[in-house]
Amino acid sequence: MKRDFEKWLNTFTDTIASYDYYVDFEKVYSNVNDMKVELNILNSLIGSKNIRNDFENILNKYPEVIKCIPILIAVREKEITAMDENGKIVYNFKDFINDVKQYSYFMEKTGLFDLLHNHIINNLYDYVTGIETGLDSNGRKNRGGHLMENLVESYIIKAGFAKNENYFKEMYISDIQKRWNIDLSKVSNNGKTEKRFDFVIKTKNIIYGIETNFYASGGSKLNETARSYKQIAEESKHIKKFKFVWFTDGKGWISARNNLEETFNVLEHLYNIKDLKEGIIEQIING
Repeated sequence: MKRDFEKWLNTFTDTIASYDYYVDFEKVYSNVNDMKVELNILNSLIGSKNIRNDFENILNKYPEVIKCIPILIAVREKEITAMDENGKIVYNFKDFINDVKQYSYFMEKTGLFDLLHNHIINNLYDYVTGIETGLDSNGRKNRGGHLMENLVESYIIKAGFAKNENYFKEMYISDIQKRWNIDLSKVSNNGKTEKRFDFVIKTKNIIYGIETNFYASGGSKLNETARSYKQIAEESKHIKKFKFVWFTDGKGWISARNNLEETFNVLEHLYNIKDLKEGIIEQIING
């Protein structure tokens, strides 16, 4: 029976975010603790009356403190390039270059001396904890993808499949071809692209290549994904003993509904979280 796209789209959910989706505090605390000693050494600069001289003395005595300077301006890279009227300078915060004047110049021009000298903050450990928390929020997009992967995997296991026995995670087309002697060149553009599926399920007669994602908000990425998966759907129709399956959800699809509908019309196995809850894996793959 042909499914109704509008009815299906209306069952999409707003979020699958768990509490640890917003901030991974374990990671935050670990990152800050890795530089706890260096931050406490630099704490002596807070309120300093002669901050440049005190900073240079610290560098000469404890050069390892340079490793935590980038995070003070919310940068993770250990090499920072900056330009001003004097030209371009590449600052190395991984290995001490024994040029305390250059590091002082960086601290002055970025405003870090002002931050410390004027006692705007009371403790660098707390300050960096706040920065790490903010930077970690950028990881929500990746965590969102993993949440959907984890959700789909839980239903794969519930359907009776065992990891690395009859279902596999993050498997490349080349590995699928070698393992089961199947030709997937139509999907890989004759071997020119190395596609990786989030999951692969192997039953007695069929190999299922599975993709998963969740989009809480819209954007061009959704249209690109829908077009890409539409192409895979059309290409895989001509491959015996292989089926492409896509699990997706999220209200972000509302703004990209047209592209999603095009894929819906050509991809037999396109499902959402509601379908998972209603046992679609058992019905289709184990059916």
